[in-house]
Amino acid sequence: MRHDELITIPGTAVQITRLGLGTVPIGGLYNEVSPDMAQQTLAAAYRLGIRYFDTAPLYGFGLAEQRLGHFLHSSGHRDVTVSTKVGRLLRVPGRTPDGSSWPAGTDPDESQVLDGAPIFKGIGALRPVWDFSFDGTLRSVEESLRRLSLEQVKLLYIHDPEDHMDQAISGAWRALTRLRDEGVIGAIGVGLDHCWIGERFVAEAPVDCLLVAGRLTLLDRSAQNSLLPMCSAAGVSIIAGSVFNSGILASDTINEDAHYWYSRANPDIVAHAQKLEKICRKHGIPLRAAALQFPYRFDPVTAVVVGARSPDEIADDVAMLNVDIPANLWAELDELPAPEANGVHE
Repeated sequence: MRHDELITIPGTAVQITRLGLGTVPIGGLYNEVSPDMAQQTLAAAYRLGIRYFDTAPLYGFGLAEQRLGHFLHSSGHRDVTVSTKVGRLLRVPGRTPDGSSWPAGTDPDESQVLDGAPIFKGIGALRPVWDFSFDGTLRSVEESLRRLSLEQVKLLYIHDPEDHMDQAISGAWRALTRLRDEGVIGAIGVGLDHCWIGERFVAEAPVDCLLVAGRLTLLDRSAQNSLLPMCSAAGVSIIAGSVFNSGILASDTINEDAHYWYSRANPDIVAHAQKLEKICRKHGIPLRAAALQFPYRFDPVTAVVVGARSPDEIADDVAMLNVDIPANLWAELDELPAPEANGVHE
């Protein structure tokens, strides 16, 4: 499979490469990434033929968008597809006349806080607040374009709407639909961690694609149950993200310190991942190669997005995508029962 092959998202004119670069890591997830290393990573991805870059206001609370924008502006590269997301606005806490923590009516997003501190490092003063309203969505797009130094973004996702579904459909989806109809954007998607979100949008608020994070992996196949058949029937493309499930499937040595879903994996998940690694090792295939290639086996999948914080990481991803995986390895992996009772599936 060619990682740099251009694929058109069905029903749109938007093209993305089969492998895309996600910008969560260069936004400083868990550890600070220097400006120079961030630029080197983006440049390495482009040099390797990657022409799809995914970002969001959430990643580094604006830092990832700014770094991607700096790269595109300074390099002059315009033959890329950029996707960003709506659903959160970035604001400075405490900037109100009465000294309250947030302006009246804001809904702070605390999902990116661990032990009282943001999980992103090297960030500024901005913090995310939820807003899936029609006007908030339009503001979010305008603010992202400024950070990205772009006049247009071809693909926009409604980001993590699980606790705001009604507003996401009546507000954000309606706003993005208008922008698409006016030709301002080329495609609408939803970025999700839970399959039921995608199923509801496919049924009630048609979109062009879904960015499915961590639900179509060797450890969590829950997207196969209902979401994939629905997308196939509706002609909705799937872009798979978090294929390494926060790193546990990218490790050469899986132990009790492995991370799964942004925290330490429980013993059952570790044991199951070790079984997967053992099967792959028996066939002489790195586990991360199988994890990266797994989603491409399904018809609705257009691309896979991987995050990287260094040129070496994205180069390794490209190498793993080019590993030839025998059919009997897939068959053996498919025979291993998924750990449904251990919190992996929804």
